[in-house]
Amino acid sequence: MRIAIAGAGIGGLTAALCLHEKGFEVRVFEAVDTLQPLGVGINVMPHAAGILFGLGLGDALDDLAIRTRAIEYRTRFGHLIQSDPRCVEAGFEYPQYSVHRGELQFLLLEEVRARAGEDTVTTGKGIEGFTQDENGVRVLFADGDTFDCDLLIGADGFRSKVRRQLHPGEGPAHYEGTMMWRGANLQSPFADGRTMFIAGDHNVKFVCYPISGRAAREGKALINWVAEVRHDQPRAAEDADWTREGDRDFIADFLQFQMPDIDIPALLKNTQKITQYPMIDRDPLPWWTEGRVTLLGDAAHPMYPMGANGASQAILDGRVLADALAEAPGPEGLAAYEAVRRPITTNVVLNNRRSGPEQVLDIAAARVKGPEDRIEDLISAAELEEVAARYRQIAGFTRKAS
Repeated sequence: MRIAIAGAGIGGLTAALCLHEKGFEVRVFEAVDTLQPLGVGINVMPHAAGILFGLGLGDALDDLAIRTRAIEYRTRFGHLIQSDPRCVEAGFEYPQYSVHRGELQFLLLEEVRARAGEDTVTTGKGIEGFTQDENGVRVLFADGDTFDCDLLIGADGFRSKVRRQLHPGEGPAHYEGTMMWRGANLQSPFADGRTMFIAGDHNVKFVCYPISGRAAREGKALINWVAEVRHDQPRAAEDADWTREGDRDFIADFLQFQMPDIDIPALLKNTQKITQYPMIDRDPLPWWTEGRVTLLGDAAHPMYPMGANGASQAILDGRVLADALAEAPGPEGLAAYEAVRRPITTNVVLNNRRSGPEQVLDIAAARVKGPEDRIEDLISAAELEEVAARYRQIAGFTRKAS
């Protein structure tokens, strides 16, 4: 069985590795002429890391990335609201990793080419659409070429051409007004060198974590950060480009953030390249699969970047897809894959719109009015754990049974 994948992102490449492992012939088509390790930091949650370990990539992840000890939620005054452990020491079977998106993508790309053949991934070959019948799929490319296969997996991202053909009447991107600025700066580590923190509230929020194993071994930290500001009047989001250079006016909103272990204003001012992108997603689809064609990753379930879920859910898609097709090669396998993954990701998308695990920030912001306040006097540990536990259940990662 020959399977075509549109898109050589993290989801598409993970799917290619998983499908190759199951014995399928896979071809990946990527629209850009030259793949480059673009982007900044992402997180791979423990259950998604387990899939990469299963593919034999554990040692490579430890070389590239940081094993995240915990996600700390903090007030703008630096109070620790909650520490949510994400490490094997806390009972998870696999670590959570913080990593440069481009480095993870290139690790997957190299593995696909090494295992399935150099010609498995073709660049400069954007998929414009497809036709299909009961016998197969014909993939249609922007340059006029075609490719015949048995199944087509649309892993072509937020502006997926495959999704657009399956759902031509879909409305615009969903945007409530939060703008994100992103960057990374090489500097001295903060905290223990393995901590991620999220500070502020729904309107003004700062996310910060180290992403480079190599820098850590040299006594440094490549600090990835995301600054988010919510506007009352949302701006147009359809022309969003996550490589677009950002303005620096937003820094004024973070001058009063006071962390005990890192100088946020200095971090922002020292960052050489800053990009700007609106926080957008799309409404969950009623179905992903039509005959021999389905969707995966951001093409299927683009979501707000809450709870470190975007890349993780795409990785999970790839594993479930391959397992389902191994059981039932063909349209039945695609339907089985969707039956597992679509309800889960729909729940994550909708929960992320309600701030997901970051709801604890708004709870604290409503009660903590200054640096002299004490979190333990204002919020119970049980209230905070209820939020964290509920999100772990929704996102599908839990600690091992003791």
